[in-house]
Amino acid sequence: MAAQGSIIFSYGTLKRGFPNHNLMEDLISSGDAAFITSGVTQQPYPLVIGPNGIPYLINIPGQGRRVKGELYRVSSRGMVRVDELEGTRVGHYERLPIRVERNGDGDGGDQSAAEAYFADRAFGEKMWERIGEGLSEYTVRDGEGYVRKENRPPGSSFLGEIQLFLQPRS
Repeated sequence: MAAQGSIIFSYGTLKRGFPNHNLMEDLISSGDAAFITSGVTQQPYPLVIGPNGIPYLINIPGQGRRVKGELYRVSSRGMVRVDELEGTRVGHYERLPIRVERNGDGDGGDQSAAEAYFADRAFGEKMWERIGEGLSEYTVRDGEGYVRKENRPPGSSFLGEIQLFLQPRS
């Protein structure tokens, strides 16, 4: 049961009840992950929704809001699969350290060191400038706007859609 490994903070589609949680379920079934508890970031961070309803946590501590999510312990083998989904090798997300308050009630309780998937630095700050208002939680309603990769237009690319999204509007 993922006794050793990384603790990750999931704030988006990997959470229970969301479109990519099936990966976490697979990892839990194989003993490569375990749900720990809910949590909230110790510091505020921008959480925005970009193209295809994809949530992005942006690495600008002190801006945005404290973000709610879930903590999981994931084995090194499991991390390979999560990193692949999150596109860490191709410039989609970066896995970086974050401090999270366990149980997510915001009362300053038990703190935990974890890692979170932040929007890649190549576009994260620009996305925050473009959207300008952050969320405290990626909700089920937000998740309804998520478009799975297989349902996106043929020939579209993740980074191409980000570039289009960030272009100035006329």
